[in-house]
Amino acid sequence: MRLALVHARYQLLEIIRIPVAVVGNAFFPAAAMLFFVVPFAGDDPQAATFATASMVTFAVMSANIFQYGIGVAEDRAQPWEPYTRTLPAGPLPRFAGRVLTGLLMTLLSLLPVVLIAAVATEARVSVAGFATAVATVGVVAVPFALLGLAIGYALPSKAAIVVAQVVFFPLAFGGGLLSAPGQAPGFVEAVAPFLPTRGAVELMWAAVGDFRPDPLSLVMLVVWVVLFGAVAAWAYRRDEGRRYH
Repeated sequence: MRLALVHARYQLLEIIRIPVAVVGNAFFPAAAMLFFVVPFAGDDPQAATFATASMVTFAVMSANIFQYGIGVAEDRAQPWEPYTRTLPAGPLPRFAGRVLTGLLMTLLSLLPVVLIAAVATEARVSVAGFATAVATVGVVAVPFALLGLAIGYALPSKAAIVVAQVVFFPLAFGGGLLSAPGQAPGFVEAVAPFLPTRGAVELMWAAVGDFRPDPLSLVMLVVWVVLFGAVAAWAYRRDEGRRYH
């Protein structure tokens, strides 16, 4: 655990040295709150609450895909990454440190969304609902962290940037993150249950309000977690083999 904290500390220092990296994670969800949620759903308590949950999911997805996808790819291009793989401590402290860093960056990206919801909308959630939502954040972050790791270990940094951006917006729109429950366009409602973003946002909706997730969305979320995990493990082993065998 001590080594994991050391890795997390230095990874955070690297990120903080580039402030735009910190601001960028929070910018798009906060901007979406200001331009879409506040003017169109801010006066309706239920709509504002569900919309805020959607933007929280949006922020979690953004932070994890870009933090892991681009961050891992860039680290692989640096001489420090191959060196740390030769150390006798093994990969676990490095992975744990990266997960801790990603979790902290995710929480930071959520702060503007929560503050905007509290100040500029009628969104309301109970103490128990808020606690459940915080716990749910950790659950819904898993598939997107695994997707980010798969991208980061499978691709060089320039390609990872493009792929992360190409993957991000279709998942957000197709999963219904930009609309209220049951109010997305017909073709979005048709494909949404099969995307990981839909299962994730439905868990967030259920955490903050009276919403029952679709079993198909939850099953597909589990399927995507297994798939992303398998691809991430394959990409890591392939990268390991190319560098050290």
